[in-house]
Amino acid sequence: MATFILVHGAWHGGWCFDQVAALLRKEGHDVFAPDLPGMGGSEAELAAVTLQGWADFVAKLCRDAPSRPVVLAGHSRGGIVISQAAETAPEAIDALVYICAMMLPDGMSRATFRDGEPRNIQYETLASPTVGGNGTIVTASDPAQIFAQRAHPDLSSAAMARLVAEPESLRLTPVSVSPERWGAIPRLYIECADDRVIPLASQRRMQRLCPGSHVLTLDADHSPFLSCPGELARSLLKAIDISPSD
Repeated sequence: MATFILVHGAWHGGWCFDQVAALLRKEGHDVFAPDLPGMGGSEAELAAVTLQGWADFVAKLCRDAPSRPVVLAGHSRGGIVISQAAETAPEAIDALVYICAMMLPDGMSRATFRDGEPRNIQYETLASPTVGGNGTIVTASDPAQIFAQRAHPDLSSAAMARLVAEPESLRLTPVSVSPERWGAIPRLYIECADDRVIPLASQRRMQRLCPGSHVLTLDADHSPFLSCPGELARSLLKAIDISPSD
């Protein structure tokens, strides 16, 4: 038995992992998929969010895990959260999984990474600032065509209706990781070949920037938890094999 802690990406919540969590629990594992504090909050709540605050929140979940090994997984923006949590509490984490996620080297922010990327017009027009500017909210007319074009329309529509405001500061905050802490934890990168948010070329650039990950490829969009939950669950289970506690 293992503990899986699943960290959602921008604008989402822990609910996005419901199908995957059910499959992992069916195999006898403990699963936690929390909503990160401040998501969808007021301007003051959005402004109060920090990367280290989220890392501390996730690190506590890992320390309190009821079973080992502990597999910490992050989707999309959740990648920077699990990296910082791993740097904070490496002793509490046995494997890291990046699900088409931001896996960045020390000192790099999401904004800096994207500055070195080809323009992604679909992504750039996906969201707009909140009224006070402390967050962003998805305003694209059909975000499912960017996030989850391969998912069943009923599932993707229901998911898009649940998107909430995302703290803006996280986009600008660089990760702070070291080879001795974050770098010592085995990593699995689950790349998604038909991702319109973080294209495959960008995912592979991150793998080159942070070498040493095991890699699995899914023929999936940016939301494999909706479009292929069974394949994603099976991929997550493979992280147990790379953990030293296996």
